[in-house]
Amino acid sequence: QAKLVESGGGSVQAGGSLRLSCAASGSIFSINDMGWYRQAPGKQRELVALITIGAGTNYADSVKGRFTISRDNAANAVYLQMNSLKPEDTAVYYCYVRHNTYSYLWGQGTQVTVSS
Repeated sequence: QAKLVESGGGSVQAGGSLRLSCAASGSIFSINDMGWYRQAPGKQRELVALITIGAGTNYADSVKGRFTISRDNAANAVYLQMNSLKPEDTAVYYCYVRHNTYSYLWGQGTQVTVSS
């Protein structure tokens, strides 16, 4: 059974950078969007960024100009480069893959902590 494995989270000071990676193990067919959500303590999960099969991107207003999403279709992988990090970016980040139009696969989550 396919699953998503995330890596790259950690702790960094404000203004620093982190790169999150998410790769699929096992076969996933008909992948559409790939992306990242995050959830901070006491808050709802929110979409951070997504990238379509045609490489179109969409970002939350709060991360525009600081985060960059990319994907490697051959590897079924998605990445999130996070620059100029702020304390309010602290959250658990989850990658996802939308496949077969309506099916979703989620990563296990990786903690990102930004200190001031």
